[in-house]
Amino acid sequence: MQSISLIIPIFNEEKNIEILFKEIKNCQAFTKISKVIFVDDSSSDKSIQILEYLKDKENKITLLKNDKNLGQSYCIHSAVKFTNDQLIITMDGDCQNDPKDIIKLIDLYLKNYDVKLVSGIRVNRKDSLSKIFASKIANYIRRVILNDNCIDTGCSLKIFDKSVFLSLPYFDGMHRFLPALFNIYEKKVIFVPVNHRFRKYGKSKYGNFRRLIKGIKDLIKVKNIMKNR
Repeated sequence: MQSISLIIPIFNEEKNIEILFKEIKNCQAFTKISKVIFVDDSSSDKSIQILEYLKDKENKITLLKNDKNLGQSYCIHSAVKFTNDQLIITMDGDCQNDPKDIIKLIDLYLKNYDVKLVSGIRVNRKDSLSKIFASKIANYIRRVILNDNCIDTGCSLKIFDKSVFLSLPYFDGMHRFLPALFNIYEKKVIFVPVNHRFRKYGKSKYGNFRRLIKGIKDLIKVKNIMKNR
């Protein structure tokens, strides 16, 4: 089996990090993961101290640090370039993704040799009604314009091929358009339902309006990539 890195961007998640890693360590997929790469995006709370403490205790943990806040896409892209592993799993650091679902993604990916991305679809989302509503509108607009057949591109729980990912044009926000980008580059994508949980600690880093404006700008970028292809 190909070696696997699990990449988790972190920005001000001090109360979630230890809970999340304990769940990862206890999940069925942990033995299949060679590295858990946390990328601290210049947190202003105690996240980095907690990550350094965990790294000293667990040899599977790798810690990358950004000197300034550079965003989730940069964190993922830099970690993918850093690792030698060919398979990449991504998830959020807020404990809303369920580590128990990781094994489902790995098994699906390995059973479908022609698939280069397995993307989670959140079932019964545990977010505010306004966030869910805004997300549904954004997903509908994106799906119509890009025809990527994805009803939930915002789910961070994904597994994909490193080489394909690094062949894609990089831009801030690309992590939310991976199904569309893989499709544009003619790589097979499949989707799988995954669990979604309430955020117990911390808060979302973006408001709905700010996320909408950013999403529109990114959608234009992806549409231009599609035209150029």
